[in-house]
Amino acid sequence: MTLIPAAFILILTTLFAYMGTRALLPVLTARAILDHPNERSSHHTPTPRGGGIAVVAVLIAAWIGIGFYMQDGPVVVWAVPAAALVLAAVSLVDDLRTLGPLVRLVIQGLAAGVILYVMPGDALYFQGLLPATVDTIVAGVVWVWFINLFNFMDGIDGITGVETLGIGAGLAIIVFMIGTTDTQSLGLYGLAAAGVALGFLKMNWHPAKIFMGDVGSVPLGFLLGWLLLSLAASGAWAAALILPSYYLCDATVTLVRRAARGEKIWRPHRLHFYQAAVQRGMDHGAVSMQVLSVNGALIILAAVAVSGQVTTALVIATVVNIAFLFRLARGSGA
Repeated sequence: MTLIPAAFILILTTLFAYMGTRALLPVLTARAILDHPNERSSHHTPTPRGGGIAVVAVLIAAWIGIGFYMQDGPVVVWAVPAAALVLAAVSLVDDLRTLGPLVRLVIQGLAAGVILYVMPGDALYFQGLLPATVDTIVAGVVWVWFINLFNFMDGIDGITGVETLGIGAGLAIIVFMIGTTDTQSLGLYGLAAAGVALGFLKMNWHPAKIFMGDVGSVPLGFLLGWLLLSLAASGAWAAALILPSYYLCDATVTLVRRAARGEKIWRPHRLHFYQAAVQRGMDHGAVSMQVLSVNGALIILAAVAVSGQVTTALVIATVVNIAFLFRLARGSGA
């Protein structure tokens, strides 16, 4: 992965995502496409929702351009972004009219399943621990869960942009360290995701002028999930697990706790650890900055894993995430 194309991708995606999001703001406001506060909200004033339209449009355009530049196959260049577009369209309808959870889940499952089915080669996402067919099925389940947790976690100003930035930049760094030809595209796709996140954060940082909406968070989760699965298939499974591990931990632990209490887990709520921190008095920006800091630590640990210290990196990453969840649960910015 050479520096000039990488810098070019990062700068252009940042610029166009910012301009696109800013251009959408008056359109969404004029059409009254607003997120109105309710008992489960972390904001207090009606805020335009749908900034993800610009984010996804820029990312998909960059994705196709990178695919052509890197001479990737048609599945990567066309099928993956096409599936993301379908999810964006369905999610936009959900933002405007609210679809049932089963409809969303089925469409997400079909999108992930089709891509895994048509992927060329015999890549094993779980390093040969499972039979090939089971490996693909489990990868699909994990992918759909990641799409949903990425959407679930989009609950305060800046957090989804920060997480996208961390995963995208982390992917680029890990791919640079690996240095193999067949993983270079993953790093460039990751940089494009980091760039659109930076551009969007300019408008979404607390107090947010615009929200991403499901139209952004769902396809973003889909595309980042594909990148992480591809990184795992290349052999860097520990790095692929560590990079998104804060989101994985917060969303999964929260889901298990809610299920244990007999709650309807598909309903919106304010029970994530980062939401607890806001409810206890932390500023949105302070929480998102702490998530950014943790992501920085996780990128370093992913790099440690790639360098050969897999067990050490996984253990420390687990400790970091547990400590961060406890910190958020206390809700103290000190």
